[in-house]
Amino acid sequence: MKSIVILISGRGSNMEAIVQACQQESWPARIAAVVSNKASAEGLQFAAARGIATAVVDHKAFDSREAFDAELARVVDGFAPDVVVLAGFMRILTEGFVRHFEGRMLNVHPSLLPAFPGLHTHQRAIEAGCKLAGATVHFVTPELDHGPIVAQAAVPVLPGDTPQALAERVLVQEHRLYPQAVRWLVEDRLALDAGVVRHRDGTPQVTWGG
Repeated sequence: MKSIVILISGRGSNMEAIVQACQQESWPARIAAVVSNKASAEGLQFAAARGIATAVVDHKAFDSREAFDAELARVVDGFAPDVVVLAGFMRILTEGFVRHFEGRMLNVHPSLLPAFPGLHTHQRAIEAGCKLAGATVHFVTPELDHGPIVAQAAVPVLPGDTPQALAERVLVQEHRLYPQAVRWLVEDRLALDAGVVRHRDGTPQVTWGG
């Protein structure tokens, strides 16, 4: 059975979706821990209430990103993870941290990468006149929001959409897409081929939502 460690900074709604899917679908894995850089993160309470170990590594207690990431890696390694999942973890990770967990760390980003990496994705998609928006699950690499794509979910950009309305529809798809992608990684159904993710059984990796 594989171990999953999830990193959050706030509520962790994607974390909740992954925890619930892991338990309800009987994955060959367990959520070993939920770790946050903020003691006030609401998601820690959700995890603790379900008997999941929690830990806090406060980034404000460190003089540099490198020092914080070194301690974060030490804490995460303490739970012996096979898979590390970023679920609303609002810190840019150093190359050293990423390399340490490379090939077993996933992130979800609220755009159809490579379009709109970074912040304010929904506003930027609307301003650009995009007809489709969505979410992307990808392996984490040192370049922000540019890792090999595991799966994507697309939703239409509707006339009169606001960033908030679009974000809410995309989040619904994230809650469905992200657990599925984590399960694929847990079950060894993903392979990297020259920087491109291949699905070992040919399962479609693009889905559509409303």
